[in-house]
Amino acid sequence: METKKGSCHCGAVEFEVDLENGFGELRRCNCSLCRRKGAIIASVPLNRLRVTKGADMLTLYQWNTMTAKHYFCSVCGIYTHHQRRSNPNLFGFNLACIEGVDPFSFCDVEVSDGASHSLVDDAAEKN
Repeated sequence: METKKGSCHCGAVEFEVDLENGFGELRRCNCSLCRRKGAIIASVPLNRLRVTKGADMLTLYQWNTMTAKHYFCSVCGIYTHHQRRSNPNLFGFNLACIEGVDPFSFCDVEVSDGASHSLVDDAAEKN
């Protein structure tokens, strides 16, 4: 198990992630929120991400089904992590927040089709 440290831009929020096999499967999402934030995301079980500083500085954003919980620094606005809608037992975290990681060095990152999930949820809510 390897522990990596991460933070928002201003340093008000800091967190640690315990990685069993490196960053594992990296992805982007094309839902209306994720395509706007443009982050590369890795995931870990809920018990492997800990906010070590500034939990009170995090702002929670939820939309649509209100299942996913997206966290942002209330000072600098950086997305740090989220509890996933597709698997609420996982936290997705912003790879660019991890110390020493250059997100531009990762090529061919898979794009998950969150946009289709949103369309299905929107149709179900209207019925």
